[in-house]
Amino acid sequence: MTAADRPSGVPGTAPGAGCAADVGHAGADSGTGPAGTGSAGSASGRGRGRMGAFGMVIGSAMSLQFGSAVAALLFPRAGALGVVALRLIFSALLLLAVCRPKLRGHSRKDWTAVIGLGVALGTMNSLFYQAIDRIPLGAAVTLELLGPLVLSVVASRRALSLVWAGLALVGVYLLGAGGFGQLNLAGAAFALGAGAMWTAYIVFNARTGARFPKVDGLALAMGVAAVVSAPLGVVSAGGALLDPVTLGLGAAVAVLSSGLPYTLELFALRRLPAGTFAVLMSLMPVAATAAGFLVLGQSLGLMELLAIALVVAASMGAVRTSSS
Repeated sequence: MTAADRPSGVPGTAPGAGCAADVGHAGADSGTGPAGTGSAGSASGRGRGRMGAFGMVIGSAMSLQFGSAVAALLFPRAGALGVVALRLIFSALLLLAVCRPKLRGHSRKDWTAVIGLGVALGTMNSLFYQAIDRIPLGAAVTLELLGPLVLSVVASRRALSLVWAGLALVGVYLLGAGGFGQLNLAGAAFALGAGAMWTAYIVFNARTGARFPKVDGLALAMGVAAVVSAPLGVVSAGGALLDPVTLGLGAAVAVLSSGLPYTLELFALRRLPAGTFAVLMSLMPVAATAAGFLVLGQSLGLMELLAIALVVAASMGAVRTSSS
């Protein structure tokens, strides 16, 4: 995704603030230079740490979107729903093994939040993979981004937010003017549906994060998402899911789309303010366009590229407005 996998109330924030969040913050945030003395050394250390964090966020976005591109290559083998099932099952196994969340001692409201998050996760990924089976990856991520963008605009309640909403609408109009017939209306509808579920994911993730330590709630929700998606994947792909090559590529997709991004985002969030992180993650459509071009051979015209740029700018503006 997206984000396939993202928490918090702004576009593009990620669920990677993770299982090892209790480890002491070090490096650039410690306020000490290499020798522990001198403001110049401290400032230099913070600068290097922040630049490294920028690289981690960009690496996370590229890994996530290249994972989606590799997933699209698997569609002829197992279908979109089959690949979703593989990705979520492997991601759940990875998160549950690393985080080892407790299953006991949780209230009914705790489990309601987890189940809601898991259903949102499973539905979001299923809709998104249906979208990229029909339209270019960059266009799908651009349309999906509208979900959290709308949530950010509504939550901000500022007049300037309407400007960003208008800019995003212009971008969507240009994307359509470039030929929604070529983009495939069903694919565009699936992407918009994924964006709506991304919004639900953000809401439920906030509730889950408030009730569970670290990202234990996310790990449990990923397990729920895997259970939700598995029957659809089995019905759709059947025995193809047991093919060793398909299983291996499915595991690779889970690492590219979950394991590696979560790890990079975990370390980046220790060094960057949340607002800066969210702005950088708004570049997801750019990463998706690059992955679609390099891995899938998908190219977009100037009109579509301009449309993506406008939606990215609107997302960045909405993040800055809501966090200021």
